[in-house]
Formats: sequence, structure tokens, C-alpha cells
Amino acid sequence: MSQFVFSVPAKGDFETTVAQVTAALKVEGFGVLTTIDVAATLKAKLGIEGRPYVILGACNPHYAHQALEADPDIGALLPCNVVVRTEADGSVSVVFMDPAAVLGMVDRPQITTLGIEVRDKLQRVADAVRG
Repeated sequence: MSQFVFSVPAKGDFETTVAQVTAALKVEGFGVLTTIDVAATLKAKLGIEGRPYVILGACNPHYAHQALEADPDIGALLPCNVVVRTEADGSVSVVFMDPAAVLGMVDRPQITTLGIEVRDKLQRVADAVRG
């Protein structure tokens, strides 16, 4: 596992977990800007059957605005991606981009602080999924 992500096992099935993650993100002030159905894309473009796998592009407008004001180039590191995927054994995992690690690459105190605050919010989403 990369140092730029953290993950939790989900208790529900894939569809239930996607809905649960989306709802928990909303509680923490995030919206889902994009939903990329990786499995469907691979099927359509390459004819490859794969396990369910989606990438949710989550954004908290309050924090995104602060980050963009501090450094307009930070948009290249946004939004916070959250992956929901079905594992080979049928279990479901939720993987979160760690914004503290990713935004820490910018090496500016204001951005680092924002990354830590956003990570705390995403950790609460992870806790809600884990139960």
C-alpha cells in the first residue's frame, strides 16, 4: 500500500458501500464531482471483464477554495479520490487518497495544514464505512 492512501474494509456489498461512502462524504461537507466506473470503462474500451471498481472524485468546496487561493496550481492535486472496489474474495474495500501526504508535497505550511484537516474529515468517512 502506498504512503499516499489509506483504506478500510466495508461491511456491505459494492452498491451499498458506494451509497454509504457518498452519504458519509456529504456529512463531512464533500460532494462527489465525478464518478468513474473503471470496470465499465475497461469493458467498453478493451472488452475486459473486471470486478466492480469506481473512483469517486470528492471535493469539499470550502477547503478547495482555501487551497486554490494559497496556490492556484494545487488544482492538479484535486479532487480527493476515493476508490470503492470489490476484491478477489468478494469483499469490498474503500481506499482514500491521503490529502495530508499528497498536499504535503507542496511543502507550504498553509497547504500542509489544510491537508491535515481534510484527512481528518476523510478519516471520519472511513470510520463511518468501517462501522
